[in-house]
Amino acid sequence: MRISRLFDLKQSVAKEYIEKFTFPHEILGGLKDYVHDLVLKLPAAEYEKREEGVAVHKSASVSNSAVILPPCVICAGAEIRCGAFLRGGVIVGENCVVGNSTEIKNAVLFNGVQVPHYNYIGDSVLGYKAHFGAGAITSNVKSDKSLVCIKGESEKVETGRKKVGAFVGDYAEIGCNSVLCPGTVIGRGAVVYPLTLVRGEVGENVIVKTGGERIKKEIR
Repeated sequence: MRISRLFDLKQSVAKEYIEKFTFPHEILGGLKDYVHDLVLKLPAAEYEKREEGVAVHKSASVSNSAVILPPCVICAGAEIRCGAFLRGGVIVGENCVVGNSTEIKNAVLFNGVQVPHYNYIGDSVLGYKAHFGAGAITSNVKSDKSLVCIKGESEKVETGRKKVGAFVGDYAEIGCNSVLCPGTVIGRGAVVYPLTLVRGEVGENVIVKTGGERIKKEIR
């Protein structure tokens, strides 16, 4: 699934970087370098440079117990709660919530994303207002350590990468304790029920039930 079908690029400070690519996994390769450069460009009147490679908007709330490794950008109104671990190469968009014991690495969170309780987000991109229930995670390495292939409904894309998490479209809902396998793509407005293992591509406005059944969501 193409980037244009997943994300509203106006809802990310990384718009100019992301719009250069076609497929979402292409975002990951140069992300760390991009975030490092972005930190240097952000206006000092709006962002506090807490250490080399870390920029936090002055309206963001960051717990003293959160660990933030460079490079990292935290945008306006974001809330980083106690025990959060941001491992570098991370952009946290405006009004995002990163919660207790949530770990994020080499990832972009568009504006309004919520990963509030015990989540792992690695080598992934989460679209505008995507929400993860407690304990839901992105798995970013296959058990046999082979390169990740993204398998869509009509195409297969070789990423050439060993570490690829998930690409979750705008407004998607991921239920508690669900696992998104390496290379999973979740379409805009899709819903994944709690305790669900998801592989491959989930279309827009599709509901994935706990047993794996997929149905189209009724749009009213």
